[in-house]
Amino acid sequence: ILNLFTLTTSILLITSFITLAAHYLPLRNINTEKSSPYECGFDPLNSARIPFSFRFFLVAILFLLFDLEIALLFPLPLNILISPPLEPVIITFIFLLILTLGLIFEWINGGLDWAE
Repeated sequence: ILNLFTLTTSILLITSFITLAAHYLPLRNINTEKSSPYECGFDPLNSARIPFSFRFFLVAILFLLFDLEIALLFPLPLNILISPPLEPVIITFIFLLILTLGLIFEWINGGLDWAE
């Protein structure tokens, strides 16, 4: 119980220290551009119905796909310790091979070219 209390206390102290430091240490230079609710470089005075490029959505979806890949690979080290080491390595290799083939397909078809 003492170890649990020590661990909980140290976690609370460290997180509260980091939170307070993040709140009080940065210099805050607030101007109209930074405090504007609009993001991504869009002009807030223009029409809100400007069409987006299909390439923008394609690159965003590819980013999400490869970002999700990292989350799916997180359990790999623990899985290697629990199950026979060859099984998760083969599954991971197949998973990465499929993703690499998809990336090569997108690259060959010009899906990664931002400008046409």
